[in-house]
Amino acid sequence: MKMEFSKRSQAFPEGIFSVLNKKKEELLKEGRTVYNFSVGTPDFRPPAHIMEAFLEAAKDPENYKYALSDRPELLAAMQGFYQRRFGVKLETNQIMSMYGSQEGMAHIALALCDPGDVVLVPDPGYPVFGIGPELAGARSVTYPLYKENNFLPNFDDIPEETAREAKFMIISAPANPVCAVAGDDFYQNAIAFAEKYHVILLHDNAYADLVYGGKTGKSFLSYPGAMETGIEFFSLSKSYNVTGMRISFALGNAEVIEAFRKVRSQIDYGTFLPVQYAAIAAVTGPQDSVEEQCREYERRSRALSRGLTGIGWKVPDCDGTMFVWAPIPENYDNSEKFAMDLAEKAGVIVVPGSSFGELGEGYVRLALVYPVNTIREAVKAVAESGILK
Repeated sequence: MKMEFSKRSQAFPEGIFSVLNKKKEELLKEGRTVYNFSVGTPDFRPPAHIMEAFLEAAKDPENYKYALSDRPELLAAMQGFYQRRFGVKLETNQIMSMYGSQEGMAHIALALCDPGDVVLVPDPGYPVFGIGPELAGARSVTYPLYKENNFLPNFDDIPEETAREAKFMIISAPANPVCAVAGDDFYQNAIAFAEKYHVILLHDNAYADLVYGGKTGKSFLSYPGAMETGIEFFSLSKSYNVTGMRISFALGNAEVIEAFRKVRSQIDYGTFLPVQYAAIAAVTGPQDSVEEQCREYERRSRALSRGLTGIGWKVPDCDGTMFVWAPIPENYDNSEKFAMDLAEKAGVIVVPGSSFGELGEGYVRLALVYPVNTIREAVKAVAESGILK
């Protein structure tokens, strides 16, 4: 039988992470040592009290039924957490859980856009930022992130006609993949832009707990005008090492949250209850491990960037996230070619910057998923491969 599939299904090529995983498997079959810096999955254990809360809830047969909605205890826990962590006061109708920020990004445009509407997304940016709106029939229009502006948007770079057309805009800091960390001006300018052009803002704040130099990550919602202009996605995945639990939150403007909740109620029956109880334990329990983990990521980041710089691949220090955003060596002019050669010659797997948008060309992203000693081994493998000559 001949089958025909949607144009939508054919619009997306095989994901780069799938391609890189196949390369990893090929190298392992050859008996090679592989250093996989491609996927940002933390190698740390979840804190014990989170696992215990999940296991205890999983013993109750009642918790295997449809959740249907967020438990009142979970909403109260997030209220308290945002007040303590960011100084942000939220009502319960301003909070909802999601199956991870990626799922939220994939579906939010269904609530905010009609087919043909414009959504502003960063370039370079995480792929689902643009894919989500396109799945909803909206049109993703990129705005540039340049090295000269520390990979933060200059809102004056956005043409006025485009700004007036835009339905919503995705911003992110600390940002994946470019590792940009923002100051007060960024958030204030974003809110002013949104107010001027009546653009809904969506701030992806998955890496709020991974800011270096003793600084503290911020929340977009803590700035005047934010609640009137948009929402924030906050993820537990990286802060508490629970990526597989798929638990994140949309928080902020009550009207946006309500519209999003209506759409999501058509496609799911609520977050698995043991996961909700684990999330409560995460945000109400001790935060010492979150702070220590941030310091360890910083040690890893410095070991990687300075180690590579020491062997002739000039990589600047990054200010946050669990990644390093590295310009490709001077003897290469194509990020995908460099990434494939690096895997083949050194066994080091990285993500080509072109996977994150046109302006990502010339860079690669490395995830900080190994301890310092292993990072040093990987740096040595790069040095001995001859790829920098």
